Amino acid sequence: MMTNWQSVPFTNVKIDDAFWRPRLEVLRKVTIKACLAQCESTGRIANFAKAAGLVEGEFEGIYFNDSDVYKVLEGAAYLLMSHRDPELEAEVDRIIDLIAAAQEPDGYLCTYFTLVAPESKWTDMEKHEMYNGGHLIEAAVAYHEATGKRKLLDTACRLADHYDSVFGPGKRHWVEGHEEIELALMKLYRATREERYRKLALWLLEERGRGHGKGAIWDKEEWGPAYCQDDVPVRNIEKVTGHAVRAMYLYTAMADAVRVSGDPAYVGALQRVWAHTVERNMYVTGGIGPSRHNEGFTHDYDLPNETAYCETCAAIAMVLWNHRMNLLFGDAKYADVVEREMYNGALAGISLSGDKFFYVNPLASRGDHHRVEWFGTSCCPTNLARYLPSIGQYAYARTDDGLAVNQYIGGEAEFEVAGGLRVKLKTTANYPWDGRIELAVNPERPGRFAIRLRVPGWCKGYKLKIGGESLGEAEALTDRGYVVLDREWSPGDAVALELEMPVEIVRARAEVEADRGRIAVQRGPVVYCAEQADNPDLAYDAFALAVREPLLVRDRPDLLGGVTVLTGQTADGKPCRLIPYYAWDNREEGFMQVWIREASHPSLYLF
Repeated sequence: MMTNWQSVPFTNVKIDDAFWRPRLEVLRKVTIKACLAQCESTGRIANFAKAAGLVEGEFEGIYFNDSDVYKVLEGAAYLLMSHRDPELEAEVDRIIDLIAAAQEPDGYLCTYFTLVAPESKWTDMEKHEMYNGGHLIEAAVAYHEATGKRKLLDTACRLADHYDSVFGPGKRHWVEGHEEIELALMKLYRATREERYRKLALWLLEERGRGHGKGAIWDKEEWGPAYCQDDVPVRNIEKVTGHAVRAMYLYTAMADAVRVSGDPAYVGALQRVWAHTVERNMYVTGGIGPSRHNEGFTHDYDLPNETAYCETCAAIAMVLWNHRMNLLFGDAKYADVVEREMYNGALAGISLSGDKFFYVNPLASRGDHHRVEWFGTSCCPTNLARYLPSIGQYAYARTDDGLAVNQYIGGEAEFEVAGGLRVKLKTTANYPWDGRIELAVNPERPGRFAIRLRVPGWCKGYKLKIGGESLGEAEALTDRGYVVLDREWSPGDAVALELEMPVEIVRARAEVEADRGRIAVQRGPVVYCAEQADNPDLAYDAFALAVREPLLVRDRPDLLGGVTVLTGQTADGKPCRLIPYYAWDNREEGFMQVWIREASHPSLYLF
């Protein structure tokens, strides 16, 4: 069943949360500046000046380097929405001037081809021409919304108009090797209401799987069309294939398309491929894509730990896709995946200091895998720079009859529910360490509407109170993963939700060969790991957890920015401490393991 849920802009959400607020401050003070500095020092920004003829010099870097600049600008725009910083805004305006100057008279914009191979434009569908353009469009829409300035948006529209003049029905075929343009055009359509952009996005989706793809991907035998999701028409997709990030961007665009077309074939394809991805090809951390050879998928249940690829960009793309699926179908299982990525797979990609990054996120390491300041291909740092400042948009959704609380982030939000009633909602929580969430509901006047509270899939029990009075079982039943509170609300009403948050022992399906005889540990939404820094007497993969002995929960505000740790003992009685997976590799070098050998008494599942 499809719904008409709407995203609540993060500009309507003020985050005042002990977990996320410090991270957003580090992002504003450190990460965005570090990414801009890297784009400057590596020549990414100078490429635009060179393409514009403002300075002499050759192109620097890889043909998709333009996209990193655009992603950092998008992240900067999101930061400016919540904190207007004149210095940052001036720097962004300077870069925008260079980007606009580099645009060719017909609207084309890709500095690699302008500087290196102007005669080779639109000859190899793997060369990321529209991928770069898609990220420009996303940055342009964000910056216009943040500042009201149109220069970058006008540049993006001229570029999209160029695409539309060259490609489409009766024109040239095109299958972009790396998806992104499809979802970006949908975003440009929503910003401008220009129908041509929506139609071009839908046409590009329909080009896939029809034999039009040409270029390096299609000629490489071990990759082929499936690598970039060009093996079957998108409406016929049955399973996830190929490059993980490209696949997730495709499904995100398909979800956007369903919102405007309602195409039942797309709905069926999305539901099939979601089940195949999440149920057979996703790690406990939310990571996807086990293979470094194709940066993506191999076969069902192939989930190795030490060699897991799990690109940070893929985790972020899972957030984008699952957020849209939640809005489409009103089901909390999609928000569950968003949460798994938020606190594990995506968050692991950035250091606590905000200036070092993982591209690859294995679930085990002998001590030789570490975050670094930058990469030759730096899509992951720049993706984090645009993802993190917008996390507020995943907290709530406006439903047909009220609102849904999807992520329990402390702060305040403003909504308009059915009938035009304005509602302020204040969330107080110590999430993800504590399962108690308090909501202060303040409509501008008394009125009836529904508040849906997500009960996470990991939660086996919960208690609910309104105004201090407990709700009975019949009043607190869930619908598609939500407790639905449909009632007359008055200013000052208070809701208290208490989610049971025991330590849980997780076992993989028997088909996952890498995890046979092993266990993972999760508490609430947080997946844990053993790191050598906490366990100097243990050796990598040479110990087993005694699950019959309870793991004790202890808050450590002095450790790793403030975490809850778990302490227990190994099968031979040695002490063992576990920390959140996202926080590993922030101290001295050493091993790390998520899936740990299990001692020989697997009778206890939960404790």
